[in-house]
Amino acid sequence: MALTASKIARLIDHTLLKPEATRDEIRKLCEEALKYDFASVCVNPWNVPQAAELLRGSVVKVCTVVGFPLGATLPEVKAFEAQESLKRGAQEIDMVINIGALKSGLLDAVAGDIRGVVETAHRGGGICKVILETALLTREEKVQGSLAAKNAGADFVKTSTGFSSAGATPEDVRLIRETIGAGTGIKAAGGVRTLEDLLKMVDAGATRIGASAGVKIVEQARSGIGSTGSATPDSGKY
Repeated sequence: MALTASKIARLIDHTLLKPEATRDEIRKLCEEALKYDFASVCVNPWNVPQAAELLRGSVVKVCTVVGFPLGATLPEVKAFEAQESLKRGAQEIDMVINIGALKSGLLDAVAGDIRGVVETAHRGGGICKVILETALLTREEKVQGSLAAKNAGADFVKTSTGFSSAGATPEDVRLIRETIGAGTGIKAAGGVRTLEDLLKMVDAGATRIGASAGVKIVEQARSGIGSTGSATPDSGKY
C-alpha cells in the first residue's frame, strides 16, 4: 500500500539531540512538528519541559533519550532519568543499552538494564524504545540485543543513536525484524536524510523513523521527489 506524505510524517520522530541546541531551536522543532504532524519530537531530557508545554493538547508526542549516547551509565541512573523525564512531560523513552556489557557477553546485565527502563516507562504511561547502536555490534550481538529488548517488553528496538560511527542500514533493520517478529516496533535512526532513505527502512521493516531531516523528507513525499512508487503525493494539511 502506498504511503502518502501525511502517513510518512506520522512515522517520523522529529529529532534535535545536539548538545548545543538552544531554546529557540527547540521551539522551532516543536512548531515544525505541529505543522507537519510528526509522530513526536525527540529531545534531550533538559528540553522535555519546554517541548511538553509547546506541544500540550496536540497529537505530537514528546520523546526523550536515556543513557544517551553511550549507554554506559548505571541501570539505576537510567531508570531514574526515565522516571524524571516522564514526570516532566515525556511520553516516549529512547534508552541506550549497555553496549560494553553486550559485547562482553553479560546478557543478564543487559536484560536487567533494559527491563528497569521499560518497566519505569510503562508505569509512567509511556513507551520505551531500546537503542542497540548497531554500528558497534557483530551480527550475533545485534540478534542478542534485539532479543533482550523484546523479552524485556520494549515497544521498539531502535538501531542507532546517530552519534556513533554509522547509523541505520536496511540490512540491520531486516535482521532485527527477522529476529523479533511482527509484534514489536522497529525505529531506524541515524543517517535517514531523504525520502528514499526512509522508504528503504520501511520496506525493510521499520515502523518508526528518527530523523532531523523530517521536514525535507515530507516535502519530498508531497512533491513525489525520490519516490519509487511506495510513496504518493497528497495535499496533506500543512
